[in-house]
Amino acid sequence: MAARRTEKDRQTEKRLTYTASFKVSRSTTLLELLLSSKKLSLSRNSVKSLLHDHKVLVNGAVVTQFNYPLAKDDEVHIASRPVPAAPIRRAPKKRRPSTKLSRWVIYEDEDFLAINKPAGLLAVESDTKRESAYTYAVEYLQAEDPKLRPYVLHRIDRDTSGVLVFAKNIKIHSKLKGHWNQDVKLREYTAVVEGHLAQPEKTLVSYLKENQNSMVYATHDPAGKKAITHYEVLRENRGYSLLRVTIQTGRKNQIRVMLAQLGNPVVGDEKYGNGASPFHRLGLHASELDFIHPVTHQLVKLKAPLPGEFTALFQESSAGKNTPKKKKK
Repeated sequence: MAARRTEKDRQTEKRLTYTASFKVSRSTTLLELLLSSKKLSLSRNSVKSLLHDHKVLVNGAVVTQFNYPLAKDDEVHIASRPVPAAPIRRAPKKRRPSTKLSRWVIYEDEDFLAINKPAGLLAVESDTKRESAYTYAVEYLQAEDPKLRPYVLHRIDRDTSGVLVFAKNIKIHSKLKGHWNQDVKLREYTAVVEGHLAQPEKTLVSYLKENQNSMVYATHDPAGKKAITHYEVLRENRGYSLLRVTIQTGRKNQIRVMLAQLGNPVVGDEKYGNGASPFHRLGLHASELDFIHPVTHQLVKLKAPLPGEFTALFQESSAGKNTPKKKKK
C-alpha cells in the first residue's frame, strides 16, 4: 500500500487550482507549448518566471526546465500558487541511490521502466494528490541523470495494483503510443470477485457510457464505447472466486463495471459494488502486460507477482476467515 500520509503531506495536497491546463497533442518542448498557447499569451520571460516559481507541473511533477521534452498525452498544468518540488537525490558515479520506487521495479532497460504499482497509489497526479507513480519515477530516473524523465504509456486505477510501464525516451514513447492497440498483445488482470460465476469462462461484450457523476455503466447502446472482456475462473471458495481476466479494449473501469454487471463485483469496490473486502483493498491486480518492442520487434513480457493476500484467501479452510469486511478508509 502507499505510505500513510502525514499532516505535512495533507497540507501539501490541498486541492490545487489551475490557471490553465493542457493535454499535449504532439512532441514538443515545454517552452514551445507555453509560448504558443493562446490561453496564456505569455512572453518568454513570463514563461521562465512561471517555471522559476514552481507553478508548472507535467503529469503532476514540478518542472523548472524550459526545454523539458513533452510527448503526446502528457498533461501540463499551470498552478495558481507555487507548488513545492520534491528534492532529488543525486547519484554517485555508477550507482543509482535507493528511492521509494526502487523496490517496485520489475523491469528496466534503456527504453522502458516497469513497476509493480501498489494499490492505493495514483498512476499520475490528481487535483488533490500529487503523490503518484509518475512523480516517483521522475525521482528514480533523475537520481541517475537529471536529463531523464518518464513518459506515460498507459494508466491503471489508483486502487488497482500491478504492472505499470513508462517509456524512458520520447522516440520510443511516440512509436509505441502511436500503435498501442496493435502492439500490445496481452493485458491480463487477476480479480477476486464476490460469489461464484454461472460459467467457468466467458467473453463479455458491452458498450460503456459515463454519467455526470463519473460513474461508468454498461449498456446495449452502440453509441457507447465498445468493451470486450474475457474471464476464466481459476479458483473458488465458499464466498469468492479468483479470476484470470484479459481485455481487448482499455475502457475506464472496464473490468469493474462488467463484472459488477454480472452480479459478481470485484471485492473492495465501493464504486460499483458494496465495498466489502476480505483484505481491505480492491481485489484487482494488473498481472501481465505483453507488447512488441517498437525497435527490436521482440515480444516484451512484463509480469507482476500476485499479491499474497489474493492467494492466501483461497488457501484458508476456515469459513470464518473469509467473512467480508468493510474496506478501511
